[in-house]
Amino acid sequence: MLDVYPPIEPHETGMLDVGDGNRIYWEAVGNPDGKPLVYLHGGPGSGCSVGQRRWFDPEKFRAVLFDQRNCGRSTPSAADPATDLSTNTTQHLIADIEALREHLGIERWLVSGASWGATLAQAYAQAHPSRVTGMVLIAVTSTRLKELEWLYRGVGDFFPDRWPDFHAPVAAEVAADAPITEIIQAYSRLLADPDESVREAAARAWLRWEDTAVSLEPSGVKDAYSTRLDLQAVCFVRVCAHYFGNAGFLEDGVLVREAARLADIPAVLIHGRHDLSGPAITAWELAQKWTSARLEIIEDSGHTGSPASRHALLSALAEFA
Repeated sequence: MLDVYPPIEPHETGMLDVGDGNRIYWEAVGNPDGKPLVYLHGGPGSGCSVGQRRWFDPEKFRAVLFDQRNCGRSTPSAADPATDLSTNTTQHLIADIEALREHLGIERWLVSGASWGATLAQAYAQAHPSRVTGMVLIAVTSTRLKELEWLYRGVGDFFPDRWPDFHAPVAAEVAADAPITEIIQAYSRLLADPDESVREAAARAWLRWEDTAVSLEPSGVKDAYSTRLDLQAVCFVRVCAHYFGNAGFLEDGVLVREAARLADIPAVLIHGRHDLSGPAITAWELAQKWTSARLEIIEDSGHTGSPASRHALLSALAEFA
């Protein structure tokens, strides 16, 4: 079974000014003359990681990773409540990807992404199909309202004793049966509060729910989110709430509805059968319309993956190398 490649350091890094006072951190690993690839991290707001560098064959790929606006090493950070997120939308991120491609002198590239990164990858490819040679997506989402409703309330059907704790921080402002975007927007306001204790309490409740949603996965790590509450964790939660409170800044359902526009782009969609936080129906519906995409459902995997899903990812990338 394929496993990740050895640890690797970037051969090039930079901070790209993308306007609106924003600078995004980027790095390139692998072969400078290899096949260009861009990886889009999840979250939104998690930033790219050292471990993700190891997914890409260093002899065959020129892999570019970057921290999306206001997270990771990009500046300014959303962890600062004074940071204005009004110029951080999906459309801004699509423009950032294009600016980075042009900055690096890349004509076309393979696009890969996980979770929210899979949503962003689809949005980018639908906007700029001529710039995409292929796509490898894992833990596939499209950030439809029904997906957000499921993740932040529907999963509570499995955990009726825990969902009230997720709602509790905003209960004084928003009813439990309010539209899910209103509940998430209330979180956004708490996460921009000048009082650090208010921000941390909201982030802690959000992170506990993230852990709950993946807690039944075969290869899940207990309390992976909520065991730490540092500035990066607060940044992650604030950017998540900003995007999901605004339904991903996307027309509802547009990525699935318009998936046929990607018919000329070959793709592999990898999704865990046990992904409770993002059920496989989204990946399946995409594959019905995206005729050049192959769907692989991994029986022992959830949203956070497994050795089998990692093997599927590395195998799919090797196909495009």
